Amino acid sequence: MDRPKKRDTLRAVSSMSSLTANVEENGSKGIRAVNSLCSIAELNDKDLLALLLDRPRLKLERNKSYDEKSFGDLSLYDGRSGRNTPIFSIRDSFDIHPLVTEAWEALRRSQVYFRGQPVGTIAAYDHASEEVLNYDQVFVRDFVPSALAFLMNGEPDIVKNFLLKTIQIQGQDKKIDKFKLGDGAMPASFKVLHNPIKKTDTIVADFGESAIGRVAPVDSGFWWIILLRAYTKSTGDHSLAERPECQKGMRLILSLCLSEGFDTFPTLLCADGCSMVDRRMGVYGYPIEIQALFFMALRSALSMLKHDAEGKEFMDKIVKRLHAMSFHMRSYFWLDFQQLNDIYRYKTEEYSHTAVNKFNVIPDSIPDWLFDFMPLRGGYFVGNVSPARMDFRWFALGNCIAILSSLATPEQSMAIMDLIEARWEELVGEMPLKICYPAMESHEWRIVTGCDPKNTRWSYHNGGSWPVLLWLLTAASIKTGRPQIARRAIDLAEARLLKDGWPEYYDGKSGRFIGKQARKFQTWSIAGYLVAKMMMDDPTHVGMISMEEEKPMKPVLNRSHSWT
Repeated sequence: MDRPKKRDTLRAVSSMSSLTANVEENGSKGIRAVNSLCSIAELNDKDLLALLLDRPRLKLERNKSYDEKSFGDLSLYDGRSGRNTPIFSIRDSFDIHPLVTEAWEALRRSQVYFRGQPVGTIAAYDHASEEVLNYDQVFVRDFVPSALAFLMNGEPDIVKNFLLKTIQIQGQDKKIDKFKLGDGAMPASFKVLHNPIKKTDTIVADFGESAIGRVAPVDSGFWWIILLRAYTKSTGDHSLAERPECQKGMRLILSLCLSEGFDTFPTLLCADGCSMVDRRMGVYGYPIEIQALFFMALRSALSMLKHDAEGKEFMDKIVKRLHAMSFHMRSYFWLDFQQLNDIYRYKTEEYSHTAVNKFNVIPDSIPDWLFDFMPLRGGYFVGNVSPARMDFRWFALGNCIAILSSLATPEQSMAIMDLIEARWEELVGEMPLKICYPAMESHEWRIVTGCDPKNTRWSYHNGGSWPVLLWLLTAASIKTGRPQIARRAIDLAEARLLKDGWPEYYDGKSGRFIGKQARKFQTWSIAGYLVAKMMMDDPTHVGMISMEEEKPMKPVLNRSHSWT
């Protein structure tokens, strides 16, 4: 069994050591005076370093993550990770944790081969479970953290094979009963069937016709585009994205989402069960997870589409949609203490363009838990906004993707991290990270989930804790300059994951119990941990999944609450 090579880690250590030495040698010579309210984009590396090191540390007492250690670790900015992505010292994380070796061995066991070439990883490798169901298939969304782990480890071939194979599957005839899906729909998963007698391999894809609830995955196409950009950023190989089949695949995915219709919102209308929350959980409408992924996929496609006639047509549509989405999401999906107080005082039945309560949200619909949950400093994007309905639940994936895609403004990004710190016991507890908060119970659970026995309170999608979300929390922590949040979460995961057999999810209000129906050796739990560790070892890796604010959408950058 191959073990992960250390040469990339050693190279990163050598590079970081030389950067640190240069900083110590040069000191603050030649650093010009900078206005504290100017944009980060206007600062060069030395200016930013000076601002960080000159800030008085004694005033950072409110922020749990900014202790002396994490603050002192702040280093330079590196172009490889995209403009303004912070890099931190890896001196404290150089010792390889024994869990990393075990995780790599488990990840390699999950690889799936088609005609001798690796094309993905199965969802779970659980020998103890008699019910295989579809856990022996390659899921598009599940493979993303595996793909990032392979890219960070200098193994891009499996990612390239996966991207090409799934775009080939996209071209298949897609029918559920007698109804044909759109040409751009991507599969939820696929399975490789080996015939040892004929020595042939065939692929059987699932576009939702075999899924529980028979829902097509809206997020698969978005994850595919995002992963194509990650591959391009990691390898520097633009030829894959420029291939005709990949260009056509992107256009087909975008054509499904950018078509004009009856909707008056720039967000994307979706059914329950079309994303990671793949069962009935009351997220129909405009779920935050889909909107954030849609936004990120649009930005990713914009950077990869060719500037030919077809490409430019889509690029024009993307730019207009991004502008509308950024305004809509930042204005109507954002919730902090001030906004909550405004909604609490809303008037209803307002008419015309002067209406303040534009969606006619009834103040009495604000749940009681929210008043105690919302800190004075902090905020998040709510789960859903539609006419007369606001889903106030916290959803982890959507908020982390909002940070990484820069759907959230820099100030909003910091507020999301403030919220996670302020409500650590509720959102993280004993195992990162709650997929949503809070859980539905009793009558509400019966009505919203249809009495789903797997989504009982504090289990599975209904407030369960999912280790795979660790990589998203880590990436968001690094991008916002709060690495200590990720360190704290990784420490929690390392204490239990291997001992518990890499479960799919955990149950309980604090994530204390292994999920009652959780598969063991869940591949994305393994890969999520590896990606989190590698990003902490070399934060430049965050650049393949992170995006900086576009200038046309860039707001005035105010000093965040982290600096008091």
